[in-house]
Parts: sequence; structure tokens; C-alpha cells
Amino acid sequence: MAERKRPRRTRERILETSLALFNRFGEPHITTADIAGEMNISPGNLYYHFRNKDEIITELYASFEHGVRPLFADPEGRPVEVDDLWLLLHLLFERMREYRFLYRDLVDLTSRYRRIGTRFAELLHQGEGTVREMCRGMTRSGSMRAEEHELAALGRNAMLIATHSMAYDRLQKPAAGEEESPDFGRAAYYVLVLIAPYLVGDARTLLDRLSHDYL
Repeated sequence: MAERKRPRRTRERILETSLALFNRFGEPHITTADIAGEMNISPGNLYYHFRNKDEIITELYASFEHGVRPLFADPEGRPVEVDDLWLLLHLLFERMREYRFLYRDLVDLTSRYRRIGTRFAELLHQGEGTVREMCRGMTRSGSMRAEEHELAALGRNAMLIATHSMAYDRLQKPAAGEEESPDFGRAAYYVLVLIAPYLVGDARTLLDRLSHDYL
């Protein structure tokens, strides 16, 4: 007999509903009353689990960070290939898509939630270092030719594109619908293009093939 799936608890449903509404309309435009109304529960029921919207946002960010930090594990000491970088970008942008409200109003959100801003900056710094180390590993293996200052710039620019690609897309398409999902695949392509001129031989051929899938 198949095991019955455990019903989702109200706390989990609040987080899921909040994430969906924040992603669709933007966090600043959603109140706790909107969340309760969407769930067809009383505001008091919501406040039993979260005292205010700040607590919901903080927990959602913690979940986002929990999923991203393992992607930025230090690659030092193991062989690194182009497809390792491609996989990192693929998984990172999938996570960003899931929590895209964080990037939709990033400057405003991190100025209002200073602790999240600090943690976000640390996460970006870690990601920058990971991309730099992956490129450094490819340089050691001979599949990439770059100077140390170029490796540092590649790591920084990769995180710069990842962080602000959504804002750029919204400026390009100001009349886009509320539910339109940002094109993070194209953002991944732009990061891969940054790396391409430094690759040689089979590594460049592989990156060209991987990049083409994002077009």
C-alpha cells in the first residue's frame, strides 16, 4: 500500500504562497493580508506562524542561501573542466529563478534588510572566488590561458552579470507581463562568453557547444 503524502503544514504553505506572490508581483507590493487572503486563512492564523512580513522574507532568503552555498564549494585540489563551470551556472540560475523576487528589487530589499544585505554580499564574494578558482584550475590544466588579474576580473564579472541580469532585462522590456519569467539562460550564456576567449583547444569547442544550448 502506497504511503500517504504528509499534508503540508500551514507554515510551509505560507512560505510557498509568499514566494509565489513575491515572484509574481514583487515583494514590496505584497502584504501579509494579501498572503492570508490568497491562502484563505485569517491574518491571525498567519501571525501565529510569522509575526510580520520581515520574518517571512528572512526565512525565504535563508532557504535560498542554503541552496546556493553548496554550489560555491571550493574547487581547489580537484581537476576542473569547462562543463563544471557550465553545471555551476545552470544550477545557480535555476535557484535564482526559484527565488527571483530577491533579484527583482535587490537594492531596495538589501537596504531595508541590512542583515540580508550583508549575507548576500558574502555569498556573492564566495561565488566570485569559486568562479575564479575554477578558471585558475583550467589554467593549470592547460585548457585556459589567462593572467591572475584576468581570472579575478572573470570571477567578479560573472557574479556581476548573474546579480543584475534580471534588472537589465526588465529595463529592456518594461511592458513585460507580471508573470513573465526572466531569461536566466541567456544570462548564463553571457557568463560563458566571458570565458570563451581564454579557452584553447577542446575546451573552447566544448564551451561553444554548451553555450549554443542557451541561445
